[in-house]
Amino acid sequence: METNGLTKVYEGSAVVKGLDLRVNGEIYGLLGPNGSGKTTTVNMLTTLVRPTSGTASVCGHDVTKDSAGVRRSMSYVPQDMAVDIRLTGWENVELFAKLYGIKDKTERRERIEYVLDIMNLTDRAGDMTKKYSGGMRRRLELAQALVHRPEVLFLDEPTVGLDVTSRRSIWEYITKLRGSGMTIFVTTHQMDEAERYCDRVGILKKGVLLNEGTPGELTSGLEDVVIVRTDSGLPRNLPDGVTPVKLENGEAVFSASDGADSLDAILDSYKAEGGKVFSASVRGPTLEDVYMQAIGPGEEAPFDEDRFRNMMRRR
Repeated sequence: METNGLTKVYEGSAVVKGLDLRVNGEIYGLLGPNGSGKTTTVNMLTTLVRPTSGTASVCGHDVTKDSAGVRRSMSYVPQDMAVDIRLTGWENVELFAKLYGIKDKTERRERIEYVLDIMNLTDRAGDMTKKYSGGMRRRLELAQALVHRPEVLFLDEPTVGLDVTSRRSIWEYITKLRGSGMTIFVTTHQMDEAERYCDRVGILKKGVLLNEGTPGELTSGLEDVVIVRTDSGLPRNLPDGVTPVKLENGEAVFSASDGADSLDAILDSYKAEGGKVFSASVRGPTLEDVYMQAIGPGEEAPFDEDRFRNMMRRR
């Protein structure tokens, strides 16, 4: 998958600006706050939205000039549920197989059996999907997407609304697909999942790609993080090499080139100024730290509670 200067303008406002991407044989995570252009990017790559300018191709097929070729080579699992609860698991996958043009009945049956098996749904294939859990429905959506053997898989928030066990299970399946040579393009707000499972990530803000690289590459340039639980504010006098990051709900956060060495000095500063410390800890930088530094404070759009509840009801 490749984009060059990919741009989309709505009503005179550019929501994706000159995006350049190269993704091949890996799990690539596109991160960004709501309204950053992630969904628009995916919609252009999956031929649902026509770019204003620039180019994009999937498996060598231009998204504008050869949209049919793009659709044959990829699958897209949206955030909103794509399972018909009036059908069984088997019937849902069979519907997608027919839509993808798999006409031979024997081949269609074999492919359905295969994708249900790899998603561990064979024993429940005959059950109505309204009886499925959220994790089972998500696995069924993956089975639907895989039935025509795509080379590229687009996943929009694949684990939203799932419990911890189901989230881990979904990522295990995604990782196995990558191991088979499939290219997987994921949008997610789950920083811990992106850091653990994505080979590379890109951080998008207001349509511009700010950072890109492996999670290790992106975190390597950041300092350690020191966290202090306190009933006081930030100390007036801090040791050299320590920078205050934020104070929120009784938690003071500092960055330091060597957190272990700086911790005692920070605690001494609190003691000297009469501050009370309940606990203190040091950790290395995470992808979430990279993300928050890149997008800045206050960039996340308000939480859409009504949309979230409707989505969960359908799951």
